[in-house]
Amino acid sequence: MNSLIIAFSSLVLFIFGYRLYGRKIARFWEVNPKNITPAYSRQDGIDFVPAKHWSILFGHHFSSIAGAGPIIGPVIACALFGWLPALIWIVLGSIFLGGVHDFSTLMISLRHQGISIADVSKTTLGYFVKIIFASFLLLSLILVIAVFAAVGGKTLAVQPQVVIPTFGLILVAALLGFMLYRWRVNQIISTLTGVGLLFGLIILGYYFPIKLGANAATIWTIVLLIYAFIASVLPVNLLLQPRDYLATFVLFFGLFFGYLGIVLTHPQMHAPAFVSWKSGQGNLWPMLFVLIACGALSGFHSLVASGTTSKQLASERDAQKIGYGGMLLEGVLAVLTLVAVSASLYWKSKQFPNLVYPELVKEKGWIVTFGMGYGELTKPIFGGLGALIAITTLKTFVMTTLDSATRISRYIGEELLGEIKIGKNRYLITTAIILLAGYLTLGSWQVLWPAFGASNQLVAALTLLVISVYLKRKGKKVIYTLAPCLFIFVTTIAALFYQGKEFFSTGKYLLFVIDLTLIILALIMLGKGIRVWRENGR
Repeated sequence: MNSLIIAFSSLVLFIFGYRLYGRKIARFWEVNPKNITPAYSRQDGIDFVPAKHWSILFGHHFSSIAGAGPIIGPVIACALFGWLPALIWIVLGSIFLGGVHDFSTLMISLRHQGISIADVSKTTLGYFVKIIFASFLLLSLILVIAVFAAVGGKTLAVQPQVVIPTFGLILVAALLGFMLYRWRVNQIISTLTGVGLLFGLIILGYYFPIKLGANAATIWTIVLLIYAFIASVLPVNLLLQPRDYLATFVLFFGLFFGYLGIVLTHPQMHAPAFVSWKSGQGNLWPMLFVLIACGALSGFHSLVASGTTSKQLASERDAQKIGYGGMLLEGVLAVLTLVAVSASLYWKSKQFPNLVYPELVKEKGWIVTFGMGYGELTKPIFGGLGALIAITTLKTFVMTTLDSATRISRYIGEELLGEIKIGKNRYLITTAIILLAGYLTLGSWQVLWPAFGASNQLVAALTLLVISVYLKRKGKKVIYTLAPCLFIFVTTIAALFYQGKEFFSTGKYLLFVIDLTLIILALIMLGKGIRVWRENGR
């Protein structure tokens, strides 16, 4: 099949999904622009700060939820199961599950004065469940910080061309923050200045790569952890908002030229539409729905929506654009990734041995595989620079996920320890988080990571459970959130059982214990949810 048909059809479905189903969900939540948002009612100049314009907050939200997820998932899943089941899950999952999950989390946080979904669970399922849920989320986020710091450090070491744009963006973002909030410079002028400087940094990095030698990955990892600490305690409008706002332009640049490359080259899909029901990582169900999280449905999004986005939303009129629209745009990125690796690369080829998709995934990893696919897709536009541009774009979003995850971890830590004096010291809590993440980053995060792949979808299922119980108490229809909840809950538990069996049979007992703990956590929350549900049904 021609890749242009796939890309065009997907975009049409995303547009109709936003205009029809997205608006239906907005009406269901009774979005009202006259409501005062927590950004104003709890404004503190640090975390609760209304964004100057919805596009700035959209930049932060999208950059934070996207990260590397919409890329790594499709790259691996298409190689294991084929591009067709991956495409169906990306498009339908984004519209009917992911968009509803993200938008509903944002709205329920707004209705509870901007608190996290973990704290919301206390009002719906009780204090005990809140402690369990929040502790689990905090540990998961610390692992996310560790992994993204490690991945970011390795990328800076093996791709020294991205060092200057990566760290230069921080200075440009700080300048943009001052221009918008302190000096009151016009937003268009400020944006053009920031974007111009950003792309100047990309060119500068290409000609002046920075290499640090044998220990470069470790050095850069430590630097990134220090950056994450600083970024997470500064006022959001001075670094986080403008940094992610600029990062979104990098993505728009990559998306625009990626889809333009599809129009110009429109390659046939070389990868099989369907490979096999079984793979080395399990059956298509449930593993496809765990491998492709960001880009279809991801629990991490609920932490961003209720962690940072709800504290910066200036008006509810923009909630659909940011919550639902941000998820669909991530689906657009996932479709581009799917086409880049399934059409621009080859399944088998003697003529192009360096562009064989399964071999690239096995030998070079998902970052290089995506970079090579994007480079081939955009060769008529960028020549040989396409792969570097793709990796630079990817690196930008790794950074946004890193600092957002650190700030959200601090929020949850403050909510957990808020009743004691230490819980109010954001510097102390952030230090503890960074030290724990650093220990894992420089130690054994690779060992623990497999057990947390399914945990991301478990977070999504439990978030939808909390929202469904809340809606039940309010006497509203629950079908929009309960149906996705039940599907992803059963799917994730099945994935955890499969992984647990594999961990036990191969002697990975620590992973087996973690896997079993996740299942027990899920069942405890489900049991509590059913009990509360029955009480409200009487």
